[in-house]
Amino acid sequence: MNKWSVKDRQGDVVTSVYTYKGLWQDCETASSGFTECRPLYGLLGFSGTFQAVRALMIVGVVLSVLGAFISVFSLTCLTMNSMEDTTKAKMSLTAGIMFITAGVCGIAGASIYASQIVASFRMSAYNNYGGGYGGNMMEGGMGGGMGGGMGGMPTYTFGPALFVAWIGGGVLLIGGILKSLAFKEMVKDEKPRYPGVAYKPQSRTKTDPGDHHSEGIKKDQNYV
Repeated sequence: MNKWSVKDRQGDVVTSVYTYKGLWQDCETASSGFTECRPLYGLLGFSGTFQAVRALMIVGVVLSVLGAFISVFSLTCLTMNSMEDTTKAKMSLTAGIMFITAGVCGIAGASIYASQIVASFRMSAYNNYGGGYGGNMMEGGMGGGMGGGMGGMPTYTFGPALFVAWIGGGVLLIGGILKSLAFKEMVKDEKPRYPGVAYKPQSRTKTDPGDHHSEGIKKDQNYV
């Protein structure tokens, strides 16, 4: 999503152009519906904070995809090559850790970007209404800078992508916690099995007196 920060049009008289910025592109949409984006390639033209947000989001996406892939095979309803329950429990714990790490990365990245937007918004408001800063301290930082509007620096506010990142990070955290609890339950259900042999005592049945008599006759015949 490119709408990480959108231009605040509260004080603009003409709103024919809608500007928004993302981690990889800066875009402008005209009232006619035509959208033009400028890719943000390279590593040296942006601040370390901006690059850190990019890295956090990439790590979060990769870990969440891997965690989802592993969690599918950790389901107890799936049996693959007589996989043991201990292996599935370990896979469930691994997926839970990946989900929690991905959620933390997503929330941290969105929060860092949001803090930069707040700092830029305050600076822009201070400059537009009688501030004393001559330069643009945020230039080249968050997606090529957040600067010009109302005769001075433009002000940017939170975009929809920030809220998606926060909500997605929270869902990943909840999913990771649930997977970790599932691992605990799977380990708890397992009981140690000791190999052994079960012995059954033979049942003693009452014999018929006639059988003893017939056996005695057979013995006498053998002697004869």
